[in-house]
Amino acid sequence: MNESHQRARGTGRSAARRAELIAIGRKLFADTSYDALSMDDIAQHAGVAKGLIYYYFTSKRGYYLAIIEDSVGDLVDRAATAGDLAPVDRVHRTVDGYLRYAEHHQAAYRTIITGGVGFDAEVQAIRDGVRAVLIATIAQGVYGKPEVPRVVRMALLGWLCSVEGITLDWIGHQEVERSTVRALLVRTLGETLRVIEEFEPSYPAPPRP
Repeated sequence: MNESHQRARGTGRSAARRAELIAIGRKLFADTSYDALSMDDIAQHAGVAKGLIYYYFTSKRGYYLAIIEDSVGDLVDRAATAGDLAPVDRVHRTVDGYLRYAEHHQAAYRTIITGGVGFDAEVQAIRDGVRAVLIATIAQGVYGKPEVPRVVRMALLGWLCSVEGITLDWIGHQEVERSTVRALLVRTLGETLRVIEEFEPSYPAPPRP
């Protein structure tokens, strides 16, 4: 086996090991707060030497951020998977995927939306990135393009912030069916789109269903 093949195998094993540690971390932080877990605890649960975690992630904070970024990837993928559906169906699929993720990954969702441990600028930057992707996804579904004027983006951001608040309340109580929450969010999006049309007539709202 030549040197390039050996490097490729080594890189593949390294990526797999890193992914395995992230998967373990997602389960740990789902059940235990950030401050309650020491690096010794993490290493013990993972069944590895503490030095291996430092090797891949530098610090506990680096490990935590890697876990959040991985969770964000899942959230965005789940929400943005709509294929070639019609615009209205695409919006329904996006909202439903978002809610499904929050329902099944509650700890990760809360961390992403509330900004992490205390005032964590890096986690907040990750959250802002999620918002930007989701706004672009909604704009693509409604208007056929992800880039929109500032006032349109502001209105969609306002709607998305309300989505976050409603979703946090929903997963905290679980007293309402997901289908009902989805219908509520889609309905409020429709009203937001009609307000947008008043301010930006070149961005008309879809016809009422």
